[in-house]
Amino acid sequence: MGTDTGKNGERPAPATHITLELSEDGKTWIVTDEETGVTTQGDTREHALEMLDEAVALFKGEAGDPVSDDDLRDLGVDPDTVPDEPGVPDAPWFDADEE
Repeated sequence: MGTDTGKNGERPAPATHITLELSEDGKTWIVTDEETGVTTQGDTREHALEMLDEAVALFKGEAGDPVSDDDLRDLGVDPDTVPDEPGVPDAPWFDADEE
């Protein structure tokens, strides 16, 4: 049984399954976390993986700050028009009926 630890004695993160591929034009790395479905990109493999770490942490609520009503007002958005729970965006590429 192993006793490996991560940085500063932390336990290592569990294995992550990803898909990493180079874009058709060969200029951008695209990476997807298979567990969450979160996808991001970067100019290098390392940058794409760093971006994925941040995006997954935000998706799981492990990073970032919640948006307050005051934040919304500062952006010119009426907080009463914003749902409390996330939903499927009203955009054609999110239409689940076309699968």
